[in-house]
Amino acid sequence: MPKRNLFVMLVMVAVAAAAWCARERSAHGRRLGEVLATVERSYLEPVDQERLFNAAVDGIFSQLDEHSDFVSGDRRDELEGLLDQQFGGVGLELVEADEPREISVLTPVVGSPAWHAGIAAGDRIRAVDGEATRRLTLEETSRRLRGRPGTAVVVSVVPAAAPSIDPADASGAAARDIVLVREVVRTESVLGDRRRPDGSWDWMVEGESPGCALVRITAFGERTPDEVKRAVATIASEIDAGRAIDALVIDVRGNAGGLLSAAVDVCDLFLDDGVIVSTRGRRGVTDSGVEAAIDVRKASRGAALEGVRMAVLVDGLTASAAEVLAACLQDHGRALVVGSRTFGKGTVQTILPLSDGSGLVKLTTAEYLRPSRVNIHRRSDDDSRDVWGVSPDSGCEIAPTRRQNEALESWRRHRDVVVSKGSAAASGAPASDSPLPRQVDAVLAKAIEAVRAGR
Repeated sequence: MPKRNLFVMLVMVAVAAAAWCARERSAHGRRLGEVLATVERSYLEPVDQERLFNAAVDGIFSQLDEHSDFVSGDRRDELEGLLDQQFGGVGLELVEADEPREISVLTPVVGSPAWHAGIAAGDRIRAVDGEATRRLTLEETSRRLRGRPGTAVVVSVVPAAAPSIDPADASGAAARDIVLVREVVRTESVLGDRRRPDGSWDWMVEGESPGCALVRITAFGERTPDEVKRAVATIASEIDAGRAIDALVIDVRGNAGGLLSAAVDVCDLFLDDGVIVSTRGRRGVTDSGVEAAIDVRKASRGAALEGVRMAVLVDGLTASAAEVLAACLQDHGRALVVGSRTFGKGTVQTILPLSDGSGLVKLTTAEYLRPSRVNIHRRSDDDSRDVWGVSPDSGCEIAPTRRQNEALESWRRHRDVVVSKGSAAASGAPASDSPLPRQVDAVLAKAIEAVRAGR
């Protein structure tokens, strides 16, 4: 048989096999489509197709793990904004007060339209585009402030110093209307010990001598590695200038994770060699039997702040990518882990957009292992005796009470506030007296002591 004819036959066989496989794979999809069409066509009452689709999708994902999901609408915007670390809006972080019920500004974002307009922490948002916020939830108010860059929104603001007005009073006499034009607002994921008057971060823990640097990572987004690099470069420059700094504390308490790649890059910054994390994908049949593909991420040459001892602060809300960071630095002996046992979320979710752009499929596609190849993920039947999560080093266990955590959160909010542009504080006026970090944050204090003790 001529080689050309043999080649054509092989191609035809391959195409036929692929078509048969596709037929088998799409059989369930056709059946599902037929069920939806039958319900839409024959059910007693008209049923909206979108509702049927959403119900079917909910049923599918109910059979998977709790981290897999179909994400659409506002939830999609929120997820993408979290990972991209940017969104279209005016740059206001809001909080809801109970008595009287009012929506107030927690802090403006440095450089945002709200910051340039002089809106300050504590100001009350009385209305958005004429809609009274007393009729809106906190989420609805935030959603109305967001939007396409270049569009305008009218915000009615009551200054923090003004007396509170009964929300039932719709006159809004104490409010002033501010027209804000939405821009792309970029959020921070890396914070320091306290704000400087210009809105930048002071990375040095107040009251510590020799110096101790503090880098707080709230989430792992696309720009997190660059933010950490800039913080580390600033700390290194202070050392080069002769300042004595003997400790670096990375705080990932309450950090629910984010992008695995971001956590890998941050780990790489502090390691000169070795495995950062291994991810194990779906098991498949190979010549050796049934096994899963292992992807090993390794550190590249060069480590930052080599002469500075480190600690990582964790708690029960430290999860996913944040656990990767803590486990990696602990296994390599680069940092002590201080606090309480982490959440135990050791799976990787891949974000897969639908072809029509209507939503995202967030699907668990792998699990990860720490450099020691020990498991991190806590399964449904695990208890406290099983191996999961990241546990503090010996002698570094500490779990503050609820009251201590609430006091710390309130104190931190005060130190993290961005001063509005043009205020007295922004011009260099001294800040009000505040307790030192060591006096408020018992976990941070224990970490500094453990690092300096050379444990």
